[in-house]
Formats: sequence, structure tokens, C-alpha cells
Amino acid sequence: MLITADLHTHTVASTHGYSTVKEIAEEAASKGLTAVAITDHTPASTDGPHLWHFHNLHKALPRELMGVKLIYGAESSIIDYDGNIDFPHEECAALDWIIASFHKDMLAPGTFEQHTNMYLRLAENYDVDVIGHCATVVCPFDYEKCLKKFKEYGKLVEINESTILWKNTRENYREIIRICKKYEIPVVINTDAHFCGIVGDVSESEKLIEELDFPKSLILNADWDKLYSYIQSRHGKIFD
Repeated sequence: MLITADLHTHTVASTHGYSTVKEIAEEAASKGLTAVAITDHTPASTDGPHLWHFHNLHKALPRELMGVKLIYGAESSIIDYDGNIDFPHEECAALDWIIASFHKDMLAPGTFEQHTNMYLRLAENYDVDVIGHCATVVCPFDYEKCLKKFKEYGKLVEINESTILWKNTRENYREIIRICKKYEIPVVINTDAHFCGIVGDVSESEKLIEELDFPKSLILNADWDKLYSYIQSRHGKIFD
């Protein structure tokens, strides 16, 4: 298997998710994953749970389930062209993993220049770990300029399996992967699973990685030690 941790999954707490935390962990265990991140949409989203959902992650969930480590996270939404997100700093700081993604229900698509400025500014947001599904066709931007800045500010670029399957992003991801290879920009490959059955299955992303001869050393969630070192450097020690 290409990845050891699936870092973008949604539970029934996101109203268009269809699986529980337990079901996601069971699927991750069956596929031999070391860890899985629970990253439901944030409360300002049109389908996000109440803020208490995130406050309660540390209290209600174990750190390991079915032998799989649980990473407590959230998928935040970009809310303006200055690159601000809908989850306050203090809430981000309390979690282990923050994805920031463009969702057109939260921000209407703008111009190429607006999108480029948005991602350049987003790169400077310390709270964000991962730039989520940035190959979406409704939000084109200057990939080379922005991806280089993502690297400068330590942001990870997500290769998102679900958008490859459903959103006609394959060509955009080819370009993103080429640029990441050229400038040695780290990526994570995630499913964005909204149903437990696809947790850990990144077969379409793997085809692109192989086709473009992208080095596995730049796939952060292909190596648990490297991934955990990144998490620990930004959020502290979360596992014994």
C-alpha cells in the first residue's frame, strides 16, 4: 500500500458523510493503515457539526481504535480571497491536523488572479497544515507560484483521491505533481472518504504518482515516522 495514514476522512458528523469513527477505523485496520485523521467540516460550513464536536474529540475518542492511531482534525473552508479560513486560531490550536480547502458553497469562484492571491495568503496562515483538494476545476490559480510558497511556509499539498474520481481533476493533478517533483514539494495522498469503504484506497492517485515517477520520499504519509515528525513539530507529541 502506498500510504500508511489516510489524513482526510469524514464521519456522519458531516451531514454528507455516511460512516462512524468506528467504521472508518475498522476499514483502516483491514487495509493495514497505521493511522487515520478524522477531519469533519468545521461549524461554519453548510454541513458542519456543532463546535462541541471538535471540543469533544479529545474527551470522547481514544487515541487508538482497532489498532489504528486516531488523529483529531478538521477540514476548514477558505472564506475570502485574503486566504482566511472559517475556524478560529484557538480551535485550530486544540487539534492535531488542519486542512484548508476551497468550497464553492462557502466562497463563490472568482478570477484566476483572486484565486492565486487567496492561496498565496493562505500559505502564510500558521494554523493550516494541508492545502486540501486544490486541483478543483472551479478554482484555477498559478500553480507554480503558489506551490512554491506552500513549500516555503511548510504547507503540505494534498493529492485528493475523491476529486480525481469525481471532479475531473486528473489533468490539474498531473501539473501539480510535476511542479511538486520539480521543486521537491512534500505532498500527502488522501481519500477524502465520505464512506468507510474507500478509506486507504488511493489507487487512482497511485497511477498518477507512478506515471510521473514522483519520488515516494516526498509523500509524507507514505512513512509514518516522517509524518509523525511533521505533526509533532507543529502540534507537539500526541501519541506515547
